[in-house]
Amino acid sequence: MSVTPLELAKVAAGVADEKKASDILLLDLSDMSDVCDYFLIMTAANRRLCDAVVDAIEERVSLNCGLKPISEEGREDSSWVLLDYGPVVVHVFLPETREYYRLERLWGDAPRVELGFDGSVKEES
Repeated sequence: MSVTPLELAKVAAGVADEKKASDILLLDLSDMSDVCDYFLIMTAANRRLCDAVVDAIEERVSLNCGLKPISEEGREDSSWVLLDYGPVVVHVFLPETREYYRLERLWGDAPRVELGFDGSVKEES
């Protein structure tokens, strides 16, 4: 089973939306970074939701795409969990941590990929 990085990112974003993550944003870094092609950034309202979103993403990406994360960071304190799938890096933040790090501003020149569901932030590139 072979999926593109964009397909993987959209599977993960769809699960995040189903699990009620908010402000879901997909940044296309393919022309800006040698590290990965996409950052998927989202907010979980609390630690319990953060864990549920991360678990659901791992489960669905494994089932639909046949992939497991290369690494997972931040599960201990759950204020920012990072799932590294190689070309796609998923960031699940608690609100105050997302505001503090503001990855979307740091990567402000990166094009935003329209996800087309209510949980996503609709911004122009």
